[in-house]
Amino acid sequence: MTTQPFDPARYKAGQRWEWDTAAPGLKDWGPFLVQQLQPVSERMMELADIQPGSRVLDVATGGGEPAVTAAYRVGASGHVIATDLAPQMVALGRERAAELGLQNIDFREMDAEAPDLPENSFEIVLCRFGLMFLPNLQRALERLHQLLVPGGRLVAAVWGPPHKVPFIRWPMEVAMRVLQVPAPPPQLPGPFSLADSRRLEQLLTEAGFTAVQTEPLLLTLEWASVDDYIRFQQAILTGFNALLAKYPAEQQAEVWRAVAETARQSTTLDGRCHTENEVVLAVGRR
Repeated sequence: MTTQPFDPARYKAGQRWEWDTAAPGLKDWGPFLVQQLQPVSERMMELADIQPGSRVLDVATGGGEPAVTAAYRVGASGHVIATDLAPQMVALGRERAAELGLQNIDFREMDAEAPDLPENSFEIVLCRFGLMFLPNLQRALERLHQLLVPGGRLVAAVWGPPHKVPFIRWPMEVAMRVLQVPAPPPQLPGPFSLADSRRLEQLLTEAGFTAVQTEPLLLTLEWASVDDYIRFQQAILTGFNALLAKYPAEQQAEVWRAVAETARQSTTLDGRCHTENEVVLAVGRR
């Protein structure tokens, strides 16, 4: 059996489709995600040392974070540009900013690996849970380095290793076990492709960043019940759902039952699905 070579263009087209397809679910779960992931955004603000008047770029902004948090920090005298590859994610971000009455954010559909922006334009570049999905990461980091003013900072957040991120790991593990789906090659983009902090530091250094450092952050994610956790994953895991769709309905149901059974091992006394997940934060200067 031969394995098809990795095609970055095809992969990015698939990513655009997945995130566009996930947009309705992400909108429904938007308040939950904002609340649960806010500790990551707040720590990124601290590491970036964002000041009033700063010019900030948020890459792979999704539904608008941490762009919105940064917009409050920079104030009326500052400005945030938020970019995403998926047009429906851009639309979600614009909608949220409009609801909040924020006038200092500009949302743009843009490829993080080839941002159409002038060099030396930003004091801060942010990326929350986006770098690990870039197929040409080194090129993207080099370009982001160029967009910063001298002394500017890049602050990124990625997921830690699988055994420390159970809420993502469970569906993947179950699919591999129940459906005999092989694990993706470790060198390919994916949620855990930058879990090794030493590799992440090396990539940033090779891209020209200095004073590079990483730190872990323990992030608690909780759902009201295991059923809520399953509904959340079914709403946002569009790629996973596309994989399941290739199998009979009985096997699909078996997978979700097995995921729920795994999640029940992490419930609290009041029935909440409680997970502790590791985030790796990285900082580099131009």
